[in-house]
Amino acid sequence: MSRFSCLWSKCKEKEFGIENVKVSSSAWDTNLVSASGRYISLNWNASGGGAFAILPLPSPFEALPNNLPYKLPDVIPLARSHTAPVLDTDWSPHNDSIVASGGEDGKVMIWKVEPSTFEDWGQDHWEPHDFDPVARIDASPRKIGQVLFHPTASNVIASASGEHTVKLWDLAETERQRSTLTGHGDSIQCIAFNPTGTLLATTCRDRKLRLFDPRAGSEAVRVAEGHGGIKGARVVWMGDLDKIATTGFSKMSDRQVGIWETGGLGNVKTTILDQSAGVIMPFWSDNSILFLAGKGDGNIRYYEFESDTLYALAEHKSSEPQRGMCFLPRRALNASECEIARAYKVYGSAIEPIGFIVPRKADSFQSDIYPPAPSSEASLSASEFFSGKTAPPKLVSLENGAISNGVQSTYTPAPTVAATAPVPAPPSFSASPVARAATTPSTPSNPVPFAPVSKSESMPIPATSPAVSPTSSPPAKSNFDNEDAAAQALREENQRQASELRDAREKIRNLELQVEGLKANARKAQALLEG
Repeated sequence: MSRFSCLWSKCKEKEFGIENVKVSSSAWDTNLVSASGRYISLNWNASGGGAFAILPLPSPFEALPNNLPYKLPDVIPLARSHTAPVLDTDWSPHNDSIVASGGEDGKVMIWKVEPSTFEDWGQDHWEPHDFDPVARIDASPRKIGQVLFHPTASNVIASASGEHTVKLWDLAETERQRSTLTGHGDSIQCIAFNPTGTLLATTCRDRKLRLFDPRAGSEAVRVAEGHGGIKGARVVWMGDLDKIATTGFSKMSDRQVGIWETGGLGNVKTTILDQSAGVIMPFWSDNSILFLAGKGDGNIRYYEFESDTLYALAEHKSSEPQRGMCFLPRRALNASECEIARAYKVYGSAIEPIGFIVPRKADSFQSDIYPPAPSSEASLSASEFFSGKTAPPKLVSLENGAISNGVQSTYTPAPTVAATAPVPAPPSFSASPVARAATTPSTPSNPVPFAPVSKSESMPIPATSPAVSPTSSPPAKSNFDNEDAAAQALREENQRQASELRDAREKIRNLELQVEGLKANARKAQALLEG
């Protein structure tokens, strides 16, 4: 059984969320909301141009900071300098106080939040003061639909425009773009960097999935046919697994989720989810969990990825349909509550925090569910990145805050075991590859893009076995041998149970799809009869 088979969601009372928000009425398809470790931004419905709100981050497990009222006053400080609606915002992964925005006016703006902004918030004498941008970029004569900070290089940002291009900017030189990615045949719907920032994936209304190396040229290095429908395709990198996940629609308007390998951009598997109309927003957790939240849905599905397959864990259900959603950076999670992910859901006029909890009673740090998270320290400067240098993200331990260098691992690395030591039995609660990785050495992912490599390298096998003296007596079995045999038997039993569980999940999912198909046929038949 997977360690996440009991994963459940936790919504706190309304005073832990934010009410009386005025969400933008723009029809442009983005997530509407974004979060850093300290603040949250929301596309705002404002007259006289474009604006978005910046608010101190509420927590589902702590009191709201600085007496922030859960019901906002009618007048709050806004970032208002855009002359047309704001379409997207993104927080810097290297500074929780810096946020970028893109709007229909073709501008990209950079904002810095000072802590003093929210002093005396909620007091009678407090007066709101709007934010001013610290940098403006004339990014395009058309709208800017998406903005995205680089994951490892400081002061590098990407913008997708109505010119059907993606441009990369060095914030120290905002007068010119450092790289322009072309070839899109229609509106760009989503952009996503891989964990090291060496590759960028895009989805487009022309139904193509593209991979770019931003420093190798303007054309895509890989192009593949994506989802058959033109509506709302999204893409997210699956950590360092050399795979990406996409969501979109088939030609028959079925909602789909697809898994793709990045070496040749081949489709590993595409699964039909349902026939609802809302765009699905995908979010990846480095515990190998993929969250899928549909716009207009009240539920959030989550799946564990193993053996090139998504296995349904459970879903968060709600009667309130979400308009937008974002997830908190993992370094800001509440590890004492075994919280492995936290979402912020926008619905109606409210923002609701949802914590995803692994139910455990333990006083110590649970290292098996908390791989190191990307830290707030940049690995490269902008000039180093554009000159061709590559570095993995710096990682932070959620146990003690220690910073380390290296490629992020989705699985828990095993401790080094001496050759003479007995092999420990795996935990009884975990038989999935995610859990079994805790008892097997991990291999770093391949740093060279698109080069197929073996996941492990075997030691050379000698042509002949060492000679054994015919007069030597066989060694007596020790307690270690008995323990090894018991551990092996337990491993085999856990693997068998995991295989049966996967088969059962697959059968259940197939039955669910058949039921959905029957319901759709019944609706069509009813419509024909009524017509």
